[in-house]
Amino acid sequence: MQIPTDTDLTLDSIIASAPCSYAAQELVLTILFHPDTTRIGQRVEVPKLVGNAPWVLGRRVPAFQAPGDDRSIALEDGHISRRALQLTYNGKALTIRRFDSSSRCRVGSSELYDRVELNAEQLQAGVPMLLGHSIVLMLRLALIESSALQKHDEVERLRGKSAAMGRVREQISSAAQSDLDVLVRGETGTGKELVAAAIHGCSQRARAPIVSVNMAAIPSALAAAALFGSARGAFTGADKATPGYFDQAQGGSLFLDEIGDTSVDVQPQLLRALQQREIQSVGGPTRRVDVRVIAATDAVLEGEGCDFKAALRYRLGAIEILLPPLRKHPEDIGELLLFYLHKSADETGRTRLLPDEQSPAPLVAAWAVLFLSFASYSWPGNVRQLANFAQQIILASESSPVLTEPLRSAFDADSRPVSPALSHSTRRRMQDIDDAAFDQAMSANGGQVKRVAAHLGVSRASVYRRIEISADYRLVGDIPEHELRSIVAAHGGDANAAAVFLRVSVSSLRSRLRKLPVDV
Repeated sequence: MQIPTDTDLTLDSIIASAPCSYAAQELVLTILFHPDTTRIGQRVEVPKLVGNAPWVLGRRVPAFQAPGDDRSIALEDGHISRRALQLTYNGKALTIRRFDSSSRCRVGSSELYDRVELNAEQLQAGVPMLLGHSIVLMLRLALIESSALQKHDEVERLRGKSAAMGRVREQISSAAQSDLDVLVRGETGTGKELVAAAIHGCSQRARAPIVSVNMAAIPSALAAAALFGSARGAFTGADKATPGYFDQAQGGSLFLDEIGDTSVDVQPQLLRALQQREIQSVGGPTRRVDVRVIAATDAVLEGEGCDFKAALRYRLGAIEILLPPLRKHPEDIGELLLFYLHKSADETGRTRLLPDEQSPAPLVAAWAVLFLSFASYSWPGNVRQLANFAQQIILASESSPVLTEPLRSAFDADSRPVSPALSHSTRRRMQDIDDAAFDQAMSANGGQVKRVAAHLGVSRASVYRRIEISADYRLVGDIPEHELRSIVAAHGGDANAAAVFLRVSVSSLRSRLRKLPVDV
């Protein structure tokens, strides 16, 4: 039997994958510091080269470009050689060679005299470089974000031009177009509050209120009344009906921060409110509410030993946004640091400290080294910690940037390379933590007990006990009123500066100051 000839061509198969999941990564150089600070965040791709063909980095090549900007320009710094470095990248490893007699270069913490080879793991984590005394670059293997940034004011408050932050903006935009509940997850300090505000601000509910609630701060016995309100006569002293947070957010959004700390007794009531959009005030009737819930947590909500109800966890996460830790997008450190330096300088009237193209070379060099130090740190407290460090630098500096001793200790203690893997602290014993490590944690987290405990992997109670027996630290409540008034006055009423001087949490200090009697 003769088999008929089939002349149809076989079509190519399509390889499908989730968006961005398996996209190719490119080796990118990003400007973290430049005397012209408007250039921070510009970048260029390092091409894969065949054989030993070199790619030269120097004063006039290559041209750097900001995402979404058609303009491109070389480094154009007179202190950098025209041919400073030769880079050879084969897709797996990168060799950097310094030309003879060219301007200085530091790769990571080491001076480059001849050549260095960087492997894929190092490139994935990110390697900071200092060219001459004035340019700091981040060399990193990463995805490329090519789309223009979202223009909504709320979204633009999220700083960073990396692909990681670009994806966060896209998720915020998508979430804002729906009215589904959102669960924002991420390590402490990654900006969960900003994301919640951006989702609300970009949504159709933007004209209505957004009410923020810290679930960890609500005592279990009072949680139902706080969330759902209470009727008149519901309990002793209830001489009138009191609205709850759901009522206050009517028509708008309710931001439930630290949702992982919600008590087990309250979780079923919260689940009903989310499923039925009905609440029952303590001692009152059931009624409908029109509220969108945005929840956030850095806690684990599932798995063995977790008492967070699975039904509530999945009801909260109709849309889920995972925020990347700062170590996953270190190319944004320059832009973030510049923003918070400007913010603190504006608030304290010290803008003269900040560098510009007319700054003398020694001042530029001091700022470049500072940015290099920030780029070399692993940021366990993420963007919040970076903002805190930037504020400490502005407060401590007069004519040039000063790296305070607590900050220097933090950077020195962080001698390990930035890990490309997400890690979680395990519970430790306070007696195993020496004074230097405790000082570093207190400084890095602004004296906030919760953050210090998470940083060290210990309980909050053990941090309080350590402070109580310490000769160097005090709780705000233990500081005599006359001393508190005197120190705040000496700092011109600036609570931030007074908190740094007292080595206490600025939020605790402000809370105590509000409770002090007004002088007559």
